[in-house]
Amino acid sequence: MVEEIKPGKIYTPKEARDFLKISESTMKRMIKGGIINTYKVSGQYRIWGRDILKIVSPKVVMKGDRVYLKIKETVKGAIKKW
Repeated sequence: MVEEIKPGKIYTPKEARDFLKISESTMKRMIKGGIINTYKVSGQYRIWGRDILKIVSPKVVMKGDRVYLKIKETVKGAIKKW
């Protein structure tokens, strides 16, 4: 189990999942959706520690909240037009 994520270290998706306490399917969605940057090395994904830390950073969370609220307002406007 990972105790501390070091920005300059490279981790496997399993190590990242253990740190973030998420399921394998959630990790796959995050990778596929571009939420977390990955690099393929010899056919296997690797993740920089700094990219894992970005996920848990308050700044990233606030940015995600702003994006969500913007999308929510757009959807509300579209529904009102119906």
